[in-house]
Amino acid sequence: MAEILVLDDVQDVGVMIRRILTRNGHNVHVYSDEEPAFEHARATPPHLAILDIKLKKMSGVEVLEELKKINPDIRVMMLTGYPTLETAKQAMQLGADEYCVKPIDIDELVEKTAQILAKAGQA
Repeated sequence: MAEILVLDDVQDVGVMIRRILTRNGHNVHVYSDEEPAFEHARATPPHLAILDIKLKKMSGVEVLEELKKINPDIRVMMLTGYPTLETAKQAMQLGADEYCVKPIDIDELVEKTAQILAKAGQA
């Protein structure tokens, strides 16, 4: 079982991801604001963070940078409804493991989560 942090400005998206990944045995914490997510990451370092690119105060790429400062070993999956080559490239250069496009395909989410966690030894 992995600790997973989900940060999406749309609460329903986070709830859906939690529902899907909890069925797969993971402990999922959902946030729609950046600061509580950072506090959680400091207190209970997650194995995986699933981050939306478009957030309330920061971009998902900025959150990725901050989470890597908190825990350099954290694995990250980026989500976006507005895919661009530039944001995908930037996220991957900063250490994101995967990049998924919304609307989220359930099978893709489960598969990519398993692959990322397997790389981290948390499958």
